[in-house]
Amino acid sequence: MSKHTSLNKTVFPYAAAFMLLITFFPAGSNAQEGKPLGFSNAKSHWTLLGGYGNTHTNFGDTQERVREFDLILQYGHFITKEGGKSWYKVRHEIMLELPFSAVFDPQGAIMAGINLLACWDFTASEKIVPYVFAGGGLVYTNLDVSGMGRELNGNYQTGTGIHYFIDKKTVLNFNYRLHHISNANTADPNEPLNSSKFLVGMSFLM
Repeated sequence: MSKHTSLNKTVFPYAAAFMLLITFFPAGSNAQEGKPLGFSNAKSHWTLLGGYGNTHTNFGDTQERVREFDLILQYGHFITKEGGKSWYKVRHEIMLELPFSAVFDPQGAIMAGINLLACWDFTASEKIVPYVFAGGGLVYTNLDVSGMGRELNGNYQTGTGIHYFIDKKTVLNFNYRLHHISNANTADPNEPLNSSKFLVGMSFLM
């Protein structure tokens, strides 16, 4: 099977997932009428993140130095009301991501996939909302390095970030994540790519 055919088969479900996303998670109104919109009472948010990723050679079994520019479209849906009191207030959400990476070192290549993440937002402040998250998904890449045994791989990641409110609906988003890609020993070789990603973007609450 050619790489072109494999890419087409990968991009089609990726695009279909995006269509499902915007179909089943439409924009919503305020979660509680009469209250200013914020992370304590929003229903959901859209986020666009961009940034830079770099592998850590000799971290785990990672041997290859890979650098890329990242672009992530993210939808977050809150699944709990705000809990806790005083300095400790938190809401839980699930986030669906469509990440795309343009690799520029050691060669030109792409990475594209889909992620499902769990996130905890700490909502005691109305201006600055820290958060932590973890999850994983699938990633396709045509990156040709010696340690990768296949084009379709899995990933898992964990990270942290800060939401900084510009107004009650528009939020600056600063995000760091530790990111792992491997084929889970479904092919040989299976040298993982363990990376740090530094991202910044905008979130829009609904």
